[in-house]
Amino acid sequence: MLTTHAVGIDLGTTNSCIAYLNEHGEPVSIPNEEGEITTPSVVLFDEDGPIVGKEAFRNAIATPEYVVMNAKRHLGNPKKRWRIRGKIYTPTDIAALVLKKLLRDAEKKIGKVQRAVITVPAQFSDAQRQATIKAGLAAGLKHVDIINEPVAASLCYVLGAEGLWFSELAHSQRILVYDLGGGTFDLSLVNYEKNQVSVLASTGNLKLGGIDFNRALAGHVRKQFIKELGLDVAEDRQSLQYLAMEVEQAKRSLSARERAALSCTHAGKRKTYQVTRAQFEKLTAGLMKRTQDITVKLLKKMNMGWAHVDVVLTAGGASRMPMVRDMLQGMSGWTLNTSLSPDQSIAHGATYYAGMLLSNSEFVHSIRNDVVVDRLAGFRQQSVSSRALGILVRDPVTGYRFPHYILPANTPLPASVSHVYGTVQPDQRRVHLHVIESGEDDGQDFVHVGGCKVDDLPENLPVNSEIEVTIHYDAAAKVHVSACEIKSGKQATAEIDRTETPATETTNSEAPASQKTPSPAPTPKSPPRSPTPVASRDIGSATGEDEFYRFFEDAGD
Repeated sequence: MLTTHAVGIDLGTTNSCIAYLNEHGEPVSIPNEEGEITTPSVVLFDEDGPIVGKEAFRNAIATPEYVVMNAKRHLGNPKKRWRIRGKIYTPTDIAALVLKKLLRDAEKKIGKVQRAVITVPAQFSDAQRQATIKAGLAAGLKHVDIINEPVAASLCYVLGAEGLWFSELAHSQRILVYDLGGGTFDLSLVNYEKNQVSVLASTGNLKLGGIDFNRALAGHVRKQFIKELGLDVAEDRQSLQYLAMEVEQAKRSLSARERAALSCTHAGKRKTYQVTRAQFEKLTAGLMKRTQDITVKLLKKMNMGWAHVDVVLTAGGASRMPMVRDMLQGMSGWTLNTSLSPDQSIAHGATYYAGMLLSNSEFVHSIRNDVVVDRLAGFRQQSVSSRALGILVRDPVTGYRFPHYILPANTPLPASVSHVYGTVQPDQRRVHLHVIESGEDDGQDFVHVGGCKVDDLPENLPVNSEIEVTIHYDAAAKVHVSACEIKSGKQATAEIDRTETPATETTNSEAPASQKTPSPAPTPKSPPRSPTPVASRDIGSATGEDEFYRFFEDAGD
């Protein structure tokens, strides 16, 4: 038994998976106590306590008011709460319960687990990443590391698929990772060179996944039921949940067969519908078009065509749908690489990363194969910032604050960038910096990450005195801010004070009311300098829809 385990966890919207590296350096998925590799990310709040997984999923029909599903979509949202059996639960609480189930079952087979790598979508905001880490710690882990899901898939392909762990790729490759999971869509362009995987660019959609394909089919069946029987399943939670499960099973069947049956039951009436694959693909064509547009946009942004891509790699459970592979093959002209397990590859990639992080520990000396030991110690991965990072600055005319990004999205991490701003008041003694990151969509929203106050500036500074602000984004996903009054050389430094309840995304250039305070904010004076990559010695770690669809993911009130 290994002293320290390299453990990776794919915390999914609909299903989760946990794996570890065995003594041969191979990733092994750990079955839950029901003997299954994946565990539904579903929590039932029974009278005797929370139940996670398959049993909770089964009870979703009988007691939907006590069941929470798809909580990952709400991670990092401070306003989201579930009130069940007199208690209030946050998305982080739900994620922690799912993780606790995975860890408890794993420890029965491999012993105590104290640290793990948990995967997150590349587009996750700082608040969502911090919520994931917090959930891992609440589940009992002593240390949590984070890796983006497309990077994990790339590591699984490069290090594990087709025996590449023991025989390196003959040449560098540029890999397009198309990861369509249960709740999110991630797309990354990744470059592989000897002993390193580097992300060139990432994009995606946090509200686009397999459950959205389910909803399209469920909405169609609901309309048919209303048309034929005059009854609406949206009037009853149990009827809705039954339909949701029927739709999920039908979707899975349509990935293997041309036709599937599903039933809809409500108010004592029952109808069975035959759905063809062609019908399903027509109903969800708009969703597929969105992933296609995102793919085209990424390649265009990188000034690349399909000739610049060596491998198209699919991951995520929803990538099983034939229409996904048909679309990608039609776009690229390539035969897709489907060697990865849609259910296990993300967890396996996270496990490889965990082994890389532990390569200097007692763990690595327990591996019997020297080739594996050498590759663990020598392999590196480099991610990029999925969102732009900057601060709010004040418009000298209107007084409103607006986003000013100085570290663009898709900047290799770690990185530092500086920019010169001007003070806005005579004898200004401090600057209050509101650090922000861009929203999921380019040029639209921003998210307030946190803030810090730079105090003790020199006395009697005139208006528009130059303040150089430097933002450093380290490999552990922590933000450090420093400011220097250029004339006197007076400096102030602060690590970002992350907000416990970050502001929700803001859709206009006018700052929220809470940010329109007399506290001085700088005004920009010059174009931002190019981000400066920082050499990293080690791999970084980091400790709806309409009312009808709301019932598919919300329990309680």
